[in-house]
Amino acid sequence: MLRLSKLTDYAVVVMVRLAEVSPGSNPDVQTSPGIAAATGVPEPTVAKVLKTLAATGLVTSQRGARGGYRLARPLHAISVSEVIAAVDGPIALVACVDGSLNECESQGLCPVRGRWDPVNDAIERALSGITLADMREAAVPPLFRVPALMPAAE
Repeated sequence: MLRLSKLTDYAVVVMVRLAEVSPGSNPDVQTSPGIAAATGVPEPTVAKVLKTLAATGLVTSQRGARGGYRLARPLHAISVSEVIAAVDGPIALVACVDGSLNECESQGLCPVRGRWDPVNDAIERALSGITLADMREAAVPPLFRVPALMPAAE
């Protein structure tokens, strides 16, 4: 089973939260304690995730009294695969993909050596096609979604 780390899950939650505007605060930035309070993710974990995301350029930080974090790009321009790679590293089902630095004790005898690359590529393409905006939309129950403005039928 392919399973993402909890930190990757939290990173998606934190980034979706960064796209929300908090009442009574600077709409451009949010703080780690504020995000923790809004999401229920422990503040030390939020801080760790934000530092990781800032190091990879997915979020930016602003120092000072009015400081905090903001998304580097809109949610629709950030794919799930980018978040996974930022937190967990390259997406791979097995460690022995071509070009990997990981060695396998059966490497010389393995009949499927290099055969996992198409599978990994397919997963990467699928996850690259899902944005954080898609994740945010999926989290809103259909009853509460605001319908797109459409011209009235005549």
